Amino acid sequence: MTSRLLGRLSQLNIINCRTIYTTNNLSAFHEIDKKSSYPRISDYQEEKKTILQRMKLGYSQLKQEMSLFQEELIDKFYMDPISAFRQGEVDVKWKFNGDPELLKKWVVTCDSDYNEGFSKATFEYTPQGSALFSGILDTRLPRDGKQKGAGYCNIRSTLPRKAFGRAEPMDWGMYTHLIMRIRGDGRNYMLNLTLDNYYDVTWNDIHGFVLYTRGGPYWQYVKIPFSKFFLSNRGRIQDSQAPIRLNMINHVGVTCGDDICGPFSLEIDYIGLERDQRFMEEFAYEMYRPPNPYYI
Repeated sequence: MTSRLLGRLSQLNIINCRTIYTTNNLSAFHEIDKKSSYPRISDYQEEKKTILQRMKLGYSQLKQEMSLFQEELIDKFYMDPISAFRQGEVDVKWKFNGDPELLKKWVVTCDSDYNEGFSKATFEYTPQGSALFSGILDTRLPRDGKQKGAGYCNIRSTLPRKAFGRAEPMDWGMYTHLIMRIRGDGRNYMLNLTLDNYYDVTWNDIHGFVLYTRGGPYWQYVKIPFSKFFLSNRGRIQDSQAPIRLNMINHVGVTCGDDICGPFSLEIDYIGLERDQRFMEEFAYEMYRPPNPYYI
């Protein structure tokens, strides 16, 4: 009886064993979606259009893409890169001066957009023409039994693109500092830089640094070295740090998530870059190497 039972169990183990070509896909080892299943703008269904409306829309999009392609060809023909950097000169990348098209290049998100909280935020122009990132931060948890934390609002620049939807990461390799002219409310915000990473394990890598604001009626000039930005993944600062690759910048973002409930406001005049010839630091943090070589 015992021998027959053991034989039967061994037979079942052989039948139910998984070989390498029948193993189910494990999502823990491969990330399919860069947004980790969070919805995109394209996921929301638009109103149905007639054939004529779609033709008009396609024609207008074609005109825009051809104009972008023309500008791209002109830039390629002239080949006029920056050859010299003057000390103290700021190369302004985003100057908020009341242009509504510039605000379309920034996306506002908060936890309430994904039913993960109750925070609200807006990004709009003030009567003086500067951009105002404001809203209400709320750390209450939704009663779904799933969320463990809430309370964040974020703005992020859109992905730079060439003609016909081709992605073009920003090359900031010649600069040493990020420059901002802001007027805050005394809160601490987080500056985020997202890279154009290839492997799925690095899709959620973000290089960040704290943006301290004074509050009050006066403008604040911020100059942050890129060597101070530290690496984090899914909100966790990594033990194994690495300098940021400035030639692969995809997005620039600002996050409010200091766990202080209430209204917040951050006024931004411009965001720019500067090359300081006197600044020699490559990376501000020690290259910590954990004892386990397979620990990330």
